Amino acid sequence: MIKIIPKNIALLGSTGSIGANCLRVVSEHPEHFRISYLSAHSNSHRLFEQCEKFKPKAAIITDPAIFKTDHQLFTKDLPVLSGSEGLLAIFQDPAVDLVVNAIVGGAGVYPTYQALRSGKAVALANKESLVVAGQLIMKLVREKKLTLLPIDSEHSAIFQCLLGENPEQVRRIILTASGGPFRSLSVNQLKEVTPRQALAHPTWNMGTKITIDSATLMNKGLEIIEAYWLYGVPLDRIQVVIHPQSIIHSMVEFVDGSVKAQLGYPDMRIPIQFALTFPRRLPLEISHIDFKQLHSLTFEEPDFQKFPCLGIAMEAIRSGGSIPAVMNAANEIAVIRFVKGEIKFSDIPVVIDKTLQAHQSYREFTLEQILEIQGWARDFAGKI
Repeated sequence: MIKIIPKNIALLGSTGSIGANCLRVVSEHPEHFRISYLSAHSNSHRLFEQCEKFKPKAAIITDPAIFKTDHQLFTKDLPVLSGSEGLLAIFQDPAVDLVVNAIVGGAGVYPTYQALRSGKAVALANKESLVVAGQLIMKLVREKKLTLLPIDSEHSAIFQCLLGENPEQVRRIILTASGGPFRSLSVNQLKEVTPRQALAHPTWNMGTKITIDSATLMNKGLEIIEAYWLYGVPLDRIQVVIHPQSIIHSMVEFVDGSVKAQLGYPDMRIPIQFALTFPRRLPLEISHIDFKQLHSLTFEEPDFQKFPCLGIAMEAIRSGGSIPAVMNAANEIAVIRFVKGEIKFSDIPVVIDKTLQAHQSYREFTLEQILEIQGWARDFAGKI
């Protein structure tokens, strides 16, 4: 019998939707995985519950204020680290085999970069890492020959379609989008959308930020930028199609006209597990597609007039430099303000556009500089 050596995982953002699903995968294959570290920003109570179950070597609370008040929740046998210094400490642990970055938003950029800089393999659910600092991160990956595995269902699909293929023979990448809950609404109806309506995604069960981004189609815009950096495909060869059934997770067309597609039941455990087990596959207790009941798969062109965030994102990566980072930061603040009821759903792209207009782009930058630029963009977007 072959002895199985468990893979040691540091899970960042363990209390969010992706983090929780990652722990479900680990629970299904305890002989293959061990959770070495868990981190959360502020949900210390859920983090404590996860630590009780998975017994990591240490936990990290990245919010200093929450750490100060809640670190006493944890037992004396479990070290609890604080802030970005805590994250840097776990990246230095030679026993960590894989860092899973499930942090939401721009806060995940720094950990991705530092984990890679420490030579760790990274499974990436934090799309903002590549949106904000794609040129820095991919340069690091190439120079150090590092492993960067996508967790997003769309990018996992593309990654799987490209296995064994010559990248030079790719004609185009086709990202599928559910279209969100408002694809049938008019421009005027979108002005009256409430946060509660926007959070009712028709297919996926996700966190607040990504659900709102899916409703505005900004999420698909961010994924275009991800694909640009991950796969080195020019922007004019990356296409988005609306696919409401969310069965085809993305496709790749090759120069001979052949198209590969990855299909699956819409459950995030599939791409998460593939990133954790690559290049192997393990069984997964999950719903399967019943093709007898699947009467049709439909596709539509995205409506750029109703969903301008998609066009804003495409123009941002076309402009390059610091523009995508500013767009991302402004979007994060606009989403927060919409959820709080401070602005309308239709104001989200307006806030982003006004922030971009006020920014003078930088072509080259360090990680510290781009994070500082993001801070400026958040402040500016918050005052519009």
